[in-house]
Amino acid sequence: MEKLTEKQAFAAMVLFLESFYERTQSDEIGGLLSDLLMSEDGTTADPAAWDDWMECVRKILVVQQNKLSSSLLDNLPS
Repeated sequence: MEKLTEKQAFAAMVLFLESFYERTQSDEIGGLLSDLLMSEDGTTADPAAWDDWMECVRKILVVQQNKLSSSLLDNLPS
């Protein structure tokens, strides 16, 4: 599987939420989608939405790095 950039992953998340919204018509998801709309200059309608997204990306990368570090330590000879 190819790796996605932050913007591609963000777009995939938005597509997922749009699909969910089409099925449920959830007001909360509709509001979230409004905040996530990208303008032509590449910013979200609510700038904090992009910051929140990037914070989540950073958290996932740290978790993955910690798992890698942990597995490396587990494999060291005693």
